[in-house]
Amino acid sequence: MHEVLKNGKRRVPRDGSNDYTVEMAATRRAFVREHCGTDLSHVAQCSFDPTILPGNIENFVGVAQVPMGVAGPLLIDGEHARGEFFVPLATTEGTLVASYNRGMGLLSACGGVKTTVVEHSMQRAPVFVCRDARQARDLGEWVAGQFAQVKEAAESTTKVGKLCNIGQYQVGNLRYLRFNYTSGDAAGQNMTGKATHAACEWIKKNYPSRVDYILSGGIDTDKKLSDINRLLTRGRRVIAEAVLRKDFVEDVLGITTRDLFAARQIHLAGAFLAGSASNSAHPANALAALFIATGQDAANVAESHQTISYTQLLENGDYYWSITLTSLIVATYGGGTGLPTQRQCLEMMGCYGTGKADKFAEICAAVALAGETSLAGAVLHGDWVSSHDKLGRCRR
Repeated sequence: MHEVLKNGKRRVPRDGSNDYTVEMAATRRAFVREHCGTDLSHVAQCSFDPTILPGNIENFVGVAQVPMGVAGPLLIDGEHARGEFFVPLATTEGTLVASYNRGMGLLSACGGVKTTVVEHSMQRAPVFVCRDARQARDLGEWVAGQFAQVKEAAESTTKVGKLCNIGQYQVGNLRYLRFNYTSGDAAGQNMTGKATHAACEWIKKNYPSRVDYILSGGIDTDKKLSDINRLLTRGRRVIAEAVLRKDFVEDVLGITTRDLFAARQIHLAGAFLAGSASNSAHPANALAALFIATGQDAANVAESHQTISYTQLLENGDYYWSITLTSLIVATYGGGTGLPTQRQCLEMMGCYGTGKADKFAEICAAVALAGETSLAGAVLHGDWVSSHDKLGRCRR
């Protein structure tokens, strides 16, 4: 069962005919125990049949059990998410659920969070390598004139993906084409890759002169922060906004809205000084916990947490606070969303299946805003360290 390689090392066991079985998982755990001396008894505690896993994992041995808490209710007034929601958060960071729970309580008491999805866009960005700069320029003009045919070639590979436009950027003899799609309720990276490959093959076959291409030239910026995504959107651009009543801020957070606004100016200066990619405090906490709970691609937190916070101190002393998630990549169908645990967490919020991705995106944005308000209050009131000391220290 243990294949020996030419260098004498043994490969992780696999069964080419049926690798997703309880028996093969046990065989691999035994292999790990033999080679690493580690008993994977907790990893083995799996509540579902491994036969559902093709397409989600390879060399399956068991599950990573991450503690999960629930926060809420969070009142949301969205175009897709409407009402009160209880939110599953999977994390090992003490205080996180408590902090988000407090922020949700404050926002709900102040009338809730208004959420709006303002743009959809998922990219694959090939680069065409031309003979010289003039040919690259000419290729770009030709592609623009053939958009209908390019669109037809791309969309022939997908039922839900729609090619909206192609951004063009040139460096030397390189013509970068940023294919922008909508992807329905799927995250869309794989879908856009397949569609763009078909489109590029059509271009290569039909363009009058010889050109070569690389399917990703780097400006699609998968799983990386980038200025282009902040400006032009990747995934969903979604905004959560709320007006915090000054009396509730004082009662819940123990500070004034003027304190909040003054600290905001200091934070903005510090973020500018540091060259930060975001002027928000910690949306990655909300997104990571939500992504793990609901079967998202956790690596997408890298770009999804790129946010812009904007606030106003209103004349009556209330506080307007918005957070714009410029590159939120989420799915409610496909990928890991259909696994039993992850599906239940999406169903908890009414977000599983087709037609629900915008709703889930709005919830993500609202949760991120709740975390911003609570953390700001903890820092200014002086209980940031004490709360972590009380709830976040492991004394085992």
